[in-house]
Amino acid sequence: MESIFHEKQEGSLCAQHCLNNLLQGEYFSPVELSSIAHQLDEEERMRMAEGGVTSEDYRTFLQQPSGNMDDSGFFSIQVISNALKVWGLELILFNSPEYQRLRIDPINERSFICNYKEHWFTVRKLGKQWFNLNSLLTGPELISDTYLALFLAQLQQEGYSIFVVKGDLPDCEADQLLQMIRVQQMHRPKLIGEELAQLKEQRVQKTDLERVLEANDGSGMLDEDEEDLQRALALSRQEIDMEDEEADLRRAIQLSMQGSSRNVSQDIPQTSGTHLTSEELRKRREAYFEKQQQQQHPPAPLSHPRERPTTSSGALGSDPAGDAMSEEDMLQAAVTMSLEVVRNNFKTEGKK
Repeated sequence: MESIFHEKQEGSLCAQHCLNNLLQGEYFSPVELSSIAHQLDEEERMRMAEGGVTSEDYRTFLQQPSGNMDDSGFFSIQVISNALKVWGLELILFNSPEYQRLRIDPINERSFICNYKEHWFTVRKLGKQWFNLNSLLTGPELISDTYLALFLAQLQQEGYSIFVVKGDLPDCEADQLLQMIRVQQMHRPKLIGEELAQLKEQRVQKTDLERVLEANDGSGMLDEDEEDLQRALALSRQEIDMEDEEADLRRAIQLSMQGSSRNVSQDIPQTSGTHLTSEELRKRREAYFEKQQQQQHPPAPLSHPRERPTTSSGALGSDPAGDAMSEEDMLQAAVTMSLEVVRNNFKTEGKK
């Protein structure tokens, strides 16, 4: 509906908006309407002067303000009627008994001018559709054919005076365009006062929010969220530390298991703080086994060789005196030594 001319309310110039919305263009200004009002005032003064310029009625008339206009911008029905005569148009009171007896369907008219408490607005047919062109609305309001009669009846009930505009209105772009297409209106326009009040309320709410944020330095409202975040980060760090300790222990056990499954003998002196491979750990365990066996079973004279009995499982037999270590004890000692070496290596790497 962009092609429809619609003047919105400014001050109390509703009569000007009513005429221009009816004619679909900027046909009248306040100056031109004021000129018509002054002309009407002069005609009324001349008629009153016919009764004598010294009469009481004439002096009273001169003391009264103009009935055709005021300082706010209001213009009378006489001003509107005379303005329309320039275009060959006349006004007929729609809700008069004389017109109602004609029983003319409102849909067969072309436009109406409505007035209530010094406010004027136009209802006009453009193309094949009716529109409420009230200057107090944010835009044209579409009125269906079936709703038009009900709309006018409602205005009459509210005390509006309704005038039918008779004559040929000047051509306009909106009328020509809407002869070919029909428009649909998804959202009804609001009253300008309602829209302004809504915008004002939104601005007040925004200002209040900005004031609260400023008072809290932009962070007061977020203290609780920040505390939750700090707690989550602390728990996350604890979980990472536990995972690191578990990983260290798994690596130590894995090295010990790898070392116990191989058999290579070579005695390498142990040095604290040296990084040992699984091969080196295995060699140290074998050296430890040999040293323990030599201490517990010294070599016998060659003329009396001593054979150590074995069990069916291949385990080393124990000495009758009960001093020899079993293979299980030696393996346990080797694992303990391996874990101790790995822990020392981890501690050394951590210090670096």
